[in-house]
Amino acid sequence: MYDVRPNLVIGFHGCDKTTRDELVNDPQAIKISEKPYDWLGHGFYFWENNIDRAIQWANAKFERGLIKEPSVVGAIISLGYCCDFLDSKYINLLNPYYNSMEAAYAQLNQQLPVNKDLPRDPHQDLLLRELDCAVIEYMHAEITNSYKSDMESRGFTDIKMFDTVRGVFTEGGPAFAGAGILEKNHIQICIRNLNGIKGFFVPRTETDFVKWNIKKYTPTLSTSAKATA
Repeated sequence: MYDVRPNLVIGFHGCDKTTRDELVNDPQAIKISEKPYDWLGHGFYFWENNIDRAIQWANAKFERGLIKEPSVVGAIISLGYCCDFLDSKYINLLNPYYNSMEAAYAQLNQQLPVNKDLPRDPHQDLLLRELDCAVIEYMHAEITNSYKSDMESRGFTDIKMFDTVRGVFTEGGPAFAGAGILEKNHIQICIRNLNGIKGFFVPRTETDFVKWNIKKYTPTLSTSAKATA
């Protein structure tokens, strides 16, 4: 009943300026991430309503020499049928798929992937989420295979494939001494069905609305003189 997320959300994607301009001018030019350590599985990633985190991400990639000019592209997103890990229903999906994947790996005498820390990460946030990614991708594969099986055998199905995956992550050092709030806390959105991306935009620079109002409605010397004449 509550599986479809009906509202549009704004997402921000940190990238090189050339990538930003390409996406704005040609919205079909989307490159899916299929890295083995993607936190929410494979797809196109956004920081939900968090342009500052997207800028930090782009700047960090620039510092590592991975992009030439850090930038951010915004997008209007429909989550659609969302595997939302802020919702207990979807968190509870993971363990059965993990158990099934673990049995499949054991049958093949293979080691399960593991989540790992990056050597340069002082906070040990397990930035390489190879196990999480594998379990989520296994879940998508099993759902897709069940969908295909139904369609082939019955000609119809009640099974739905997820359009998006959404998760909240605690990351970074404490915001202040003794804090339980961390500096890099954020919500990520992984877009699987690219039809959920309604359009890209270049984010505007914020203007000082209060300063504009004060200037607009503060009488100048000439208007004050006319009023008293």
